Formats: sequence, structure tokens, C-alpha cells
Amino acid sequence: MTSSHQPRFPISTYRLQFSPAFTFVDAKEILPYLHALGISDCYASPYFKATPGSSHGYDVVDPTQLNPELGTEKEYQEFVLELQRHGMGQILDVVPNHMGIGKLVNPWWLDILENGPSSPYATFFDIDWSPIKRELEDKVLLPILGDLYGKVLENQEITLRYHDGGFELRYYDHTLPVGPKPWLKVLTYRLRELEEQLGSTHPALHELQSIITALRHLPSRQERDPQLVGERRREKEIIRQRLAALANESPAIHRFIEENVGVFNGTKGDPRSFDLLHELIDDQAYRLAYWRVASEEINYRRFFDINELAAIRMEDPRVFATFHELIFRLLKEGAVTGLRIDHVDGLNDPVTYLGQLQAWARKELLPLADRSGSNTRPLFVVVEKILGKDETLPEGWPVFGTTGYDFINLLNGLFVNRDHERAMEEAYQRFVHRRISLEDLLYECKKLIMRVSMASESNALGHQLNRLSERNRWSRDFTLYSLTYAIREIIACFPVYRTYVTEGTDVVMERDRAYIRRAVAKAKRKNPALSGLVFDFVRDLLLNPIQEEKQEDREDRLRFIMKFQQFTSPVTAKGVEDTAFYIYNRLVSLNEVGGEPDIFGVPPATFHDRLRERQARWPHSLSATSTHDTKRSEDVRARINVLSEMPKAWRAQVLRWSKLNKKYTTKLEERPAPDPNEEYLFYQTLIGAWPFDAMDDTQYGTFCERIQRYMTKALKEAKVNTSWVNPDQNYDDAVHLFIKHVLDRNEPNVFLDEFLPFQQMIAEYGMYNSLSQVLLKALAPGIPDFYQGTELWDFSLVDPDNRRPVDFAARAGLLADLQQACERPEGDRVRFIQELLDSRKDGRIKLYLTVSALRYRRAHPALFQAGEYVPLEVQGSKREHLCSFARILGEETVVAVAPRLVGGLLADKLGAPIGPEVWGDTWISVPSWRPGSRYRNLLTEESLASETINDRQGLQAGQILSGFPVAILERMT
Repeated sequence: MTSSHQPRFPISTYRLQFSPAFTFVDAKEILPYLHALGISDCYASPYFKATPGSSHGYDVVDPTQLNPELGTEKEYQEFVLELQRHGMGQILDVVPNHMGIGKLVNPWWLDILENGPSSPYATFFDIDWSPIKRELEDKVLLPILGDLYGKVLENQEITLRYHDGGFELRYYDHTLPVGPKPWLKVLTYRLRELEEQLGSTHPALHELQSIITALRHLPSRQERDPQLVGERRREKEIIRQRLAALANESPAIHRFIEENVGVFNGTKGDPRSFDLLHELIDDQAYRLAYWRVASEEINYRRFFDINELAAIRMEDPRVFATFHELIFRLLKEGAVTGLRIDHVDGLNDPVTYLGQLQAWARKELLPLADRSGSNTRPLFVVVEKILGKDETLPEGWPVFGTTGYDFINLLNGLFVNRDHERAMEEAYQRFVHRRISLEDLLYECKKLIMRVSMASESNALGHQLNRLSERNRWSRDFTLYSLTYAIREIIACFPVYRTYVTEGTDVVMERDRAYIRRAVAKAKRKNPALSGLVFDFVRDLLLNPIQEEKQEDREDRLRFIMKFQQFTSPVTAKGVEDTAFYIYNRLVSLNEVGGEPDIFGVPPATFHDRLRERQARWPHSLSATSTHDTKRSEDVRARINVLSEMPKAWRAQVLRWSKLNKKYTTKLEERPAPDPNEEYLFYQTLIGAWPFDAMDDTQYGTFCERIQRYMTKALKEAKVNTSWVNPDQNYDDAVHLFIKHVLDRNEPNVFLDEFLPFQQMIAEYGMYNSLSQVLLKALAPGIPDFYQGTELWDFSLVDPDNRRPVDFAARAGLLADLQQACERPEGDRVRFIQELLDSRKDGRIKLYLTVSALRYRRAHPALFQAGEYVPLEVQGSKREHLCSFARILGEETVVAVAPRLVGGLLADKLGAPIGPEVWGDTWISVPSWRPGSRYRNLLTEESLASETINDRQGLQAGQILSGFPVAILERMT
């Protein structure tokens, strides 16, 4: 981090996914390539110590260490030095909401499992130590078993083991600590026999008895008193050392312990022989349970519904300080220059957390003279925030914008033909034989998540609300059931991810009041049989966090509100993105993270309005098109969007394909597998993901496997005919067999014969959509963000498909060849551009556009960071097929010209959208103040002169796009 008064603003970012297969050494090696590409900042996935083998890094187990699977400290420093040699910054992805607890390697979590509420980390995680289920008092539910607890126990899958002065439980690859006081059960078992064997005066026996006495006097795990907690930690380690020494020195004691362990582990077929082990397990600070019970009884907050990711209490100052220790060190050293905050809505108080980051930066990163507080955002921070329909990022947040899902959906909508919404709806309804209301589907899916995946959290909220209702004579008659039901209904109707009522808030923001009122009103309409007074009670509680009441009541009220807000976000994410968006398959390119599939396309006027607002409010927000979380890559979406331009052809094709493949469907209990809705998704997926290149048998096999894995995930996420929690193996097998037959090319395949020509036509048009996306992203307000590998054509699907290895060596070679080609004599430029067009399927055309735009942006940073955004008027018969704008700063002007809706433009003709014969009388009004202003096309090196058209200075579209599908025009005079 520099000591300047302003944070370092990236000019462009490139997302790198670190994993054991892509290390710090690998990242260092590709930095010259990224610099040559025009990238200013690496955007790194989390790289702190994670669950062993993690392919994404979001399951951090120790935020105070770099992940050793990614490399050493020295290798990391070499990566940082290489960044600095190229003048590049680094944006680090930070995960402040949760930590990984899978495989039981998280040291904080293990300490809790051993010591319960007396652990110094007991308040680090969001654990309810007094949950509804009283059997879990002062315990953590640990749902890691593959079957019912009793069955697993008596099948000897859980075993006790003595190890190095202590005891532990083993369950396959899980190693669980045994709390010290329960050691007494093992050490005192058959103690009289040992005394008879050794004699009452034997020194080893005396030492064992002394250890037993020390264990009996050890403070319990329920202790919260700091002095007693410290004593427990200190003494148990001493006891462990004494027992280890004794067992090492006395073969008799060691044999005694091991024999007792053998007895505790029971005998298969003798249920009573497991009583001792059961009593030992039952005396732990955790309760082992079948994984299926987690949704109803789990008492620690999770990341969404993932048991292996436990939420942490970042609102606790100790957690904040400990968690950010290494992050702050890297910022101070300048290794990291900005932060990306993951899942900011999962935090108890996002605004306070973000303010803490900036407060630290003001103190540590600014010169003494500038620490007065006038610079409120000295650290570059962007947040992963999903914005609802018409929702904007609160302007008071101390950040520079979002990670770009709002931009993805705005830009994507530009390539969807709004005029064909009804025709596409009819095609969908006819194929699936029903009408699917998106509004109703979202409502039902969110309720499903609260009933099934996150029932425990909604029940806990209901109990909190019930306690609050009991304190008022006007609300005490509301039943627990009605209160819990009302909460679920209101959340199911919530129009945004969450609201932001915080401690110390006297007045709820008007936007939040509107969201709460809208949700409650809708919930009341949907439930006319339930008393509206219950809904009004919840509404009034949420809208009035501060009332004239006892301090305890105010604190409990605020605690409920904060938990309610934390809960609406994961319910929306799981219910909408991870359920409904796998069911509502009308046009799946619209089913993106943060997307609104019922908004069928974005007109250019709306696109321009949003970008002007972006330039005014959030000019440093990221502009993404693909991310590690998108449901489909930018190039897959670009292809599927084309279907909106030809609904009749699409409808005819998909009905024909279904008839051809009907023989491969399987009837299971009167339902076809796959069902029509799933089959509709399958065909769109093939349209989007089919590679350009011809595939040999090995490559084709890999592609078919990718499609199989995607469809398996899609169907299980949809939770209609099968699911992760309750898989229907017969159904899964039937769908797998359907896909196998449909894609089989070992025998004559009429479907493939008919599918491929249509797909190739869509792919051709989609290619130009993709190029326009790249251009608009690179020149629009915001910071263009590139996901690894997408500088060439990339047809990845949802994770883990989009985390496949990237061939950076091939990309570096292609870029070097492009650089050499660009240095040819001027006369060769036309041949070079034609060569790119002729070989467009190899991706070099996308790479060429990317490097050209990014290098120009890097050479003119002020123009793109502060330049005015000016929409340009397009006139003529093809005006709906062009989007154009200028960026202007002083004398600097650059113009972007991007075709859209190319399928309709070319009217079923293959070829590039170039030349007067395509664009006819269409022209663009350009920012020129005198006739004959000169413009240089940066992509073709052509020189253009403006002409007077309808009293304005303009350029003919056919002239601008005479040789290349998009244009970057720099005004020269």
C-alpha cells in the first residue's frame, strides 16, 4: 500500500483461482503474460490455510497462516516481488463470514470440541450454547455421521484411541478430541484389578491415581470465569504430559490403558458392550449425529446450509483482530493493495465491519497529517453484494462498489431481444406443458429452504420471537407456531437479500422500511386465514428497533432483528440462485447470480442510464462478465441469448429434438426421466457449452462427462425429482442414461445431425455477442474484471466446471504471436484482421480485442476513472442493433461501438456483422464540434472522418465496422 492519500485504484483485474494445482510459483510465472495483456491488478482467491485439498480456498481453517499447499512464505514473497516489478497490485478475496471445519483440522474448532464453552474460541463461532433442544445445552451438534448414531456406534465405525497422553475418537478420516475429564471413565475402569496386579504401593499406580485426582479437580468445561478457564487449560496440558510420561515409562500402565480402550470399543453383535463408549461420547462437548438431522437441530450458524462451514462472530472485537492479523500485515507491507469482501450480507453488521477496515487503514496506511478522518476510504474495498430489483448499494457504505454481479446482468440483458418475450414464454410453456410463475416459484423455493435445509435457523428465530411476544400483554397470545409461520412467510416474500438495521440506529432507513412493509403486506395477502395481527407484530418489531422499554428488552429485540437480517440472505441465496434458477428454464442465460429472469432484456436507453449512474456514484466498482460463482461463463450466456432472437426456429427445433429423443426417456412412477423442464435445460446447455473445435474420442468423452456432471448438479439443486439430501438413484441413473444415448456418436445419431448445424449457427452469432461484451466491459465505467482463461473462448458451466486448469502457456504464446503481427507494416494490418476473422473460432480475435482495449485503458487511466460517460445517438434502420457511447475527459475522447442482437441483424445469414451491406443507412452521432473530425480505429488502424448528418457530426456504421465486428475509435482532431 502506498502512502498517498488515495487508495490504489485498479485499472483492470484478473481473477486467479489458487489451489494445490495452481500455486504461488505458478502465479508468479504468469505475471509477465498478465502484464502484457494489459492487466493492472491480480485478483486472488482466498489463500490462507484451508481444509486440505481445497480447490477454492473459501474453507479457511487458519487465517493467520498462508496455505502451505499453495507454497512457502518465500514463494509467496517472490510472487509479490514479481507483481511489484511489473507495477501491479493485488486484490485479496477475504472471507470474514465463516471458516472451514471439515475434516476437523481447524484448531479453533477443535479446541471448542475439546473444551466446550470454556474454550477461548467458544465465542468466536456463532454457536447457540442454550438451544431449543435441551440435550444440546453447552454442546455443539456435530452432524458428520453417515447413518443413525446407534447403528454407526454398534458397527464399530466410531472407535476410541489413546494417543500421546490423551484420548481421541476416530470416525473414518475424522479425529475428534476427547475432553480431559471424561478420561476418568477410561482411567478408572478396572482400576482395582490394576491395583491387585501391581500392588497398592507401586510408584506407577500412585502416579496414575494422582493423575486421576488431578482430573477430578479440573474445572469443568462449563466454566466461563477467565481464571478458572486459564487454570483448566494449564492443568490439562500438565496432566496430558504426565500421563504420556507414565505410559511411556510403565509397560503395565500402557497395557492397562490399551486394554481398557479395547473394552470401550465393544464387540460387534453385542449391543451392551458399547454402553461404555456411548457414555464416554455422551460426555463430550459435542453430540455426534447423522448428517441428515443438521437442518433441524444444528446449533451453530453455517454458511448457507453447508455443515462444514461454520459462521464466525466478526462483530466480536477479538475475532476481528485475530482474523485480520495476517491480512493487515500484508496490507502494511504492500503485498496486498485492496480487498474483496466475500458474502458481506452474512455479517451481523456489514457497515460497522467495513468501517473498521477503513478505520484501521486510516491509522496504519495514511501519513500522520491525513489521519483526521477526512479521508474516509483510504483502502480499496469492494463487496460481494447481490442487489435486488431496483436496489442500489447504500451510498454510506465505506467501499468503492461491488464485485460486479449487477454489471453482469445489466450487460447480459443488452443481448436479449425484449420484443420476443411472449414468443419465448409460449415456446417454454408448450414444451413443459405448464406455465411456471417465477414469482410463485421464488416464494415456494424460499419456503422449501426454510422448511428443509434451514429449519433449525427458522425455528430458533421463532423461539426468539416467542420470548419477545410473551413480554407484552398485547402479543402474549400469539402462539409459537403462528410466530414461526409468520417469520417464514415474511422472509419468503422478502424483495431483497437483507436490510441493515444496526445497533444504535434510531431510525430505520426508508429503503429498508419499504422492503419490510412490502414483504409483510405480501405475506398477509398470501395468508388470509392467518390473523394479520401476527404479521403486524413482526413488522412493528422490525421497524422500531429502539422503543421505550427495559434495557434487556431492547437488547433482545435488537438481537432478534440482527439474526432475522442475517437469515434472510442465505434463504434468498439458496432459495433463488440455488433452487429456483435451476427450475425456471425459460431462457437460462438470465438465471445468473443476482439476476432477474423475469426482466427479459435491457434496452440501450436503460443500459446507458445505469452506466451514467454508475459513473456518478460507483466509478470504481468491478465490471465482471464471468466469475468463480457464475452459473455459466460469459460466452455460454452470449450464445443462449441468441435464442431470444429466433423463438420460432428455437421452438421448432427443440420440439423436433424431443421427439427424436423420446425413446431414451424412462417412465418412473408415471413421470418421465428427465422431465420436460429438465430436458429443456439440457438442450440450452448443449447450445451454450458445445466447443468450437472438432473433438476426437477422448475430448468428446471429456465433454460428455462435463455435461453429465452439470446436469447431475442442476437436477439436485432444483430439488424437484432428486436432491443432494434425498437422492433418487433410479431417477439419477435414468437421466444419466438419457444423456448418454442422446450424445452417443458411435452409431448414426439423427439428433446430432440435426442439432449441430443449428448450434453452429447460434455459436456464430454468440461469438459477436461475446466480442461486444468484452468491448463494453473494457470501456464502460467501472473496473473491467477478467476471470482466469476467459480472454479466449470459454464455455465453462457452474463450479466446479469453471475451476478446470487454464493453459496459460498457450495463451502467452498466442499473445506473443499477436504482438508480432501487430508490428507488421501498416499494409499488413488488413490481412492480419482478416486472418483473425477467418480463424475466429480459435479465440485469438477475443484475445486481440482484450489486449487492445486493456492496453489503451492502462495508457489513459484518468480518461476511464474520471471521464464523462456520454451515450451516443444511433439512427437508421439498424439502430436497435448498435450500442455506442463515448468517454470524454478534456481533449481526450474514445468511442465504443458494439453490435447487439446480431442474429436478427444478419437474418439467418452466417458471417460477421461488418460492411455497408449489413448496416445500410445506420449512423452514429459522435462527439465532434466541427466537420471532418478525425477518428482512428484502434483495432484496424483505419482513419475515419466525421460528416454532417442531420445537422450533427456522425459516422456511418458500415464505415466504422467495415473490417472488424466492434470498434474502438480514438478522436485525433
